[in-house]
Amino acid sequence: MSPTETLPVSQNQLMEAWSATLPTVLNQSDKFEVHPGEGEASLHVHIASAGHSMYSFDFSVTYVDSREVRVELIDVEKANQTIDERNETIQQLVEDYVRHLHECAQALHHLTHK
Repeated sequence: MSPTETLPVSQNQLMEAWSATLPTVLNQSDKFEVHPGEGEASLHVHIASAGHSMYSFDFSVTYVDSREVRVELIDVEKANQTIDERNETIQQLVEDYVRHLHECAQALHHLTHK
């Protein structure tokens, strides 16, 4: 976002809205946490995959403007050990989660784009 543009909601309100909306776009058995990001218009999202895979993903979600987010993968772990995210299974999971994060942002347009 440009230095003069800000979201019409605080980072706290954004975290609460994301926490309430993510369950509607993620798999029911996935677990997640939403934390403040480095900037006022960013969040850190931690997702633990469902099942016995023991994969967890950390994403940075930053609002580029009031309608668009940039989602960046920070880290992938399996059983609390960082792993190489380049294998096909991990890449498919990352793509799915990135899509879900964009869906969540889209569902919150009523809040972020006024």
